[in-house]
Amino acid sequence: MATTHEAPEKLGLLRVLGPAHVWALGVGIVLVGEYMGWNFAVGKGGAYAALIACWFAGTLYSCVAMIDSEVTSTVAAAGGQYTQAKHIVGPLMAFNVGLYLVFAYTMLEAANAITVGFLMDEVAKMMGTDGIDQRPFIILAIMFLAWLNYRGVLATLTFSLVITAFAFTAVILLFLFTTVLSGDSPMRHAELMTDLPYGWLGVLASMHFGLWYYLGIEGTTQAAEEVRSPARSLPFGTLAGIMTLLIAATLTWYVCVGLMPWEYLGQAGVPLFDAARLSGSTSLMVLLGIGTLFATLASANGCINDASRAWFAMGRDHYLPAWFGAVHPKYRTPYRSIIFLVPIALIFALGAPLDQVITFSILSGLLGYTFMPINIILFRKKWPLDSIKRGYEHPFHPIPSITLFTLCAVTYFAVFLGYGTQLIAMISFYIIVSLWFHFWRYRFVKRADQFTMPWPRPKGY
Repeated sequence: MATTHEAPEKLGLLRVLGPAHVWALGVGIVLVGEYMGWNFAVGKGGAYAALIACWFAGTLYSCVAMIDSEVTSTVAAAGGQYTQAKHIVGPLMAFNVGLYLVFAYTMLEAANAITVGFLMDEVAKMMGTDGIDQRPFIILAIMFLAWLNYRGVLATLTFSLVITAFAFTAVILLFLFTTVLSGDSPMRHAELMTDLPYGWLGVLASMHFGLWYYLGIEGTTQAAEEVRSPARSLPFGTLAGIMTLLIAATLTWYVCVGLMPWEYLGQAGVPLFDAARLSGSTSLMVLLGIGTLFATLASANGCINDASRAWFAMGRDHYLPAWFGAVHPKYRTPYRSIIFLVPIALIFALGAPLDQVITFSILSGLLGYTFMPINIILFRKKWPLDSIKRGYEHPFHPIPSITLFTLCAVTYFAVFLGYGTQLIAMISFYIIVSLWFHFWRYRFVKRADQFTMPWPRPKGY
């Protein structure tokens, strides 16, 4: 009897997500920035400096969202900006962008876990204890969310959708009940607001933490291969996400600076929770306590999703060992990448200060944003608007690219003022791994297998 040998089916990621899941992925990762971290900008330059940093960063991330929406609605594959760089710029840029993504999200995940432990400790102290050991809560948060991501993307991002919506609603309710709906408002802006305590140099220094309001919105692109209709869902979810965050960031600043002196606010661990405690309402305190917990869990959940997709895509293309490019036969998730990144997040969550972890995440993200202007300019040059179908076309090109590049340059200088040693150390690290890729790993990359988009030959080639 003759036998036939059929090639095994190549497993891929499931296309099960809609626009609401994309919104939840982007906003869920970032909304924790309203609950903690942004307020370090107040400590650097005062309340007004933090507001300037908020809108400065909002402009930067609006450019990021528009550029990402155009490119990713066209390059719809896992890996987000890594896949964009691979198709448009080249392998070395793609390798670096992939690392920027992984470290930005993994460090953000660690920062979220630290905040979960800090919040549990604060609640325990409010109940009359001397505090608790935060480490079990940090470990439990990371392990639970890694397990959730392991089991499937639809359940993961549906969970994020629910708790993100709750956390965003809590911010709106805090604003309403401390301003519009309160007969005797507890706000004391006239008493607490001061001029710039450190002058315009303080404004510049605060730019660094202004990014924390929005850091991670670009993570919507990591879902490109699991969205049912990338050309429609990705632009809608990303642009709706940045608008949501602009509203939440401004309301957060307004409430917090009206309830806390800038000297305290600039070093608070959970500023929105502290604001709710100072409002005098027990219900608001409970609501914002739950909101803080949900925001940190949603963010860490999305970070595990995004970091693992970037790591998976690099493994699938042999930029990293192909072992990482495996898909779980039952759950259809990049399970090896998820498991591999868990101990890295735990090491930083258990052994590094919060502001250092935040800075590591911000710098990795900033390096990725610096590549985007180059990417979109080359994209428009190689494939003009009439040559391939796009799900979204960002307006006023190349003004957003020039604006984004300029704002990134200013932010680098701001980071250098406060964290110059860390900035130099990180750039050195990325240079070293780039050399490793060029002289060793690149030999394993099959360039012809990487380009999966059915595009015409680039203009001029």
